[in-house]
Amino acid sequence: MFPYNRPRRLRKNESVRSLVRECSLSPNDFILPIFISEGKNVKHEISSMPGIYRQSLDLTIEEVKEIWDLGIKAVNIYVKVNSDLKDNTGKEAWNPDGLMQQTIKAIKDTIPEMIVMPDVALDPYSIYGHDGIIGNGQILNDETVEALVKMSVSHAEAGADFVAPSDMMDGRIGAIREALEESGFPDVGIMSYAAKYASAFYGPFREALDSAPVDNQEIPKDKKSYQMDYHNAYEALREVEEDIAEGADIVMVKPGMAYLDIVRLVKENYNIPVSVFQVSGEYAMIKAAAANGWLDHDKVMIESLTAFKRAGADLISTYFAKEAAKLLQT
Repeated sequence: MFPYNRPRRLRKNESVRSLVRECSLSPNDFILPIFISEGKNVKHEISSMPGIYRQSLDLTIEEVKEIWDLGIKAVNIYVKVNSDLKDNTGKEAWNPDGLMQQTIKAIKDTIPEMIVMPDVALDPYSIYGHDGIIGNGQILNDETVEALVKMSVSHAEAGADFVAPSDMMDGRIGAIREALEESGFPDVGIMSYAAKYASAFYGPFREALDSAPVDNQEIPKDKKSYQMDYHNAYEALREVEEDIAEGADIVMVKPGMAYLDIVRLVKENYNIPVSVFQVSGEYAMIKAAAANGWLDHDKVMIESLTAFKRAGADLISTYFAKEAAKLLQT
């Protein structure tokens, strides 16, 4: 007890604080989400995400080279699909010559060691902006899983290291794992978005890919019938447990800052790598507040990323990855 026990002894200067620090950040922790569009020399800044661009494959390859030199070893790929390629089946998602497949091949050809994790969901390919196939005004689970399986195998054929199903359909991890095994891809991993919540923090992302549900009274107005209710915590354990049993190699919690309790809950209950996604809305809020001089951008960025590690995350998918890696090198 005081005065013999003085916790401030371990905080008296930076050398001591760094010596007893419980967690730390490095570029090895980061996955960079990237947005791809058709064309050449195309670069469009996403208005609600300053510093983040939807760009063509040629420019993407240059960025991938840059982040590799910064120590970032993984990318999560999303593609902006032309409207004339969208339908209710999502069939463009498994086109062997599609933009996603071209991107996977190009990145692996350029930097074979880069870990490529393409997104697996139908919303960029859907005329309705939903993650699944729609029938009778509802999201059809099993028919959607069949499409996700085709999509995942096509990603593996293109050279993906992991597929990253973000759709939240029931049973899709087991179906994808079985298809990968049967197709000769036992080493392709699955990073499952196991606890993905129906969140209002996704707005800027949907702007980037034009993937919000369309305003049509004949289809669900939101994604709450498949993404999780944000009032629930222990439901996440059921989702994670099922995905692990079905063959997930990494489980994802999404979004991030408002769900640190879920990250901790998952990490304490399962011995599996846990990833967290600092989503577009979180990024946009920090950028906007910093632009207005209301907070210190770099300090808040690093503090927020450290919070994920402290909560138990092994991997962090974040739009700040490049900026944070540069800062950590100084």
